[in-house]
Amino acid sequence: MTRPAQDAARVLVAGVGNIFLGDDGFGVDTVRALAGRPLPEGVEVVDIGVRGVHLAYRLLDGYDTLVLVDATARGGDPGTVYLIEPASPAAGGPPSALLDGHRMSPDAVLALLETLCAGTGARPPRRVLVVGCEPASVEEGIGLSAPVADAVPEAVRLIEDILRDGERGAPAPSATAGEAAT
Repeated sequence: MTRPAQDAARVLVAGVGNIFLGDDGFGVDTVRALAGRPLPEGVEVVDIGVRGVHLAYRLLDGYDTLVLVDATARGGDPGTVYLIEPASPAAGGPPSALLDGHRMSPDAVLALLETLCAGTGARPPRRVLVVGCEPASVEEGIGLSAPVADAVPEAVRLIEDILRDGERGAPAPSATAGEAAT
């Protein structure tokens, strides 16, 4: 079913990660903090955890934008927040190794989604963003390290900026290692 043009764009903010592997729980903790805040119309916030296949099937419901929130090792200082716009598999971009942190990693989810869409006529999100945080440790243990826990409010603000700018049709703010979002 097609939405009328005046409807708000649908955005899914999905926290991924394993809360039993220390900083890998960053995405889950961040979406939990975001869930209690006022959000624009059409935005859904979900804790996906390690259920990557569930995320792929959920995306078949038709979202314009997907914001994945995850621990993302890129070599920066622990607690560094990143905004990444990966190449989609449909665009011919290579799967992104920097997102590979789970059995069903976000890049594998997006590849599965492309396959599912081809078989159903559904369309994948037009835009995929990753709000990531450099982990200090993803060893067994519950709870985030201090620098990653301190980064959760920064990530929440970045996501809120993305959602607010998306309402106005502006490009998402950008952040790279060692820089604040602009």
